[in-house]
Amino acid sequence: MTGGEREREGFAAFMLRMRARGIGGKELFAAMEATPRGDFVPSEWRSLAWSERMLPIACGEAIEGCDLQARVIEALELSSGHRVLEVGTGSGFTAAVIARLAGRVISLDRFKTLGNEAKRRWEHLGLSNVLAKQADGGEGSAADGPFDRIVVWAAFEELPRRFVDQLATGGIMIAPMGPAEDTQIMMKLTKVGSRFEREDLASVRLQPLAKGIAEAI
Repeated sequence: MTGGEREREGFAAFMLRMRARGIGGKELFAAMEATPRGDFVPSEWRSLAWSERMLPIACGEAIEGCDLQARVIEALELSSGHRVLEVGTGSGFTAAVIARLAGRVISLDRFKTLGNEAKRRWEHLGLSNVLAKQADGGEGSAADGPFDRIVVWAAFEELPRRFVDQLATGGIMIAPMGPAEDTQIMMKLTKVGSRFEREDLASVRLQPLAKGIAEAI
């Protein structure tokens, strides 16, 4: 079996898992299928690209399993006019999928290397509505807001109140909350006035949000 055949088989298995859980519509599946996930993971892990496993990527980071990514992206309820902030560019896969479903995406990562690699992948796919920035993700990107949607791929120990002002009224933020060394809850927070309405999506184990930016890589 060739690498391409394995990837197609992996994507088909992923779709079956999602449909069994009642997750994913045509637009989401089309956006994910159009984004060759194997190109966003190291070659030695390509056969597992469409698995539920977290996989290692550059800079000691990891890419979340595609099942969790699909669930979160669907919960963002994206439309073509939305401005989206992503905290944690990683390999750039989720930003690429979101860019196919939203109007504009700004993706932050503390590692310059990850941002540069993601940019090359997005350019190769012809995606022009997504921008990578090296930044302290814990501060968000107030100068570029407000955002209709915010998604964070690293855990907060408590509700990140500083993001309230960066989210438009009626906007949605999805982020994991909980202790750094234990299970966290991936929460969907909908902004109503100056407060959030909360919905719990899944239990996760993600890295805590690191402060500052990486100087060397």
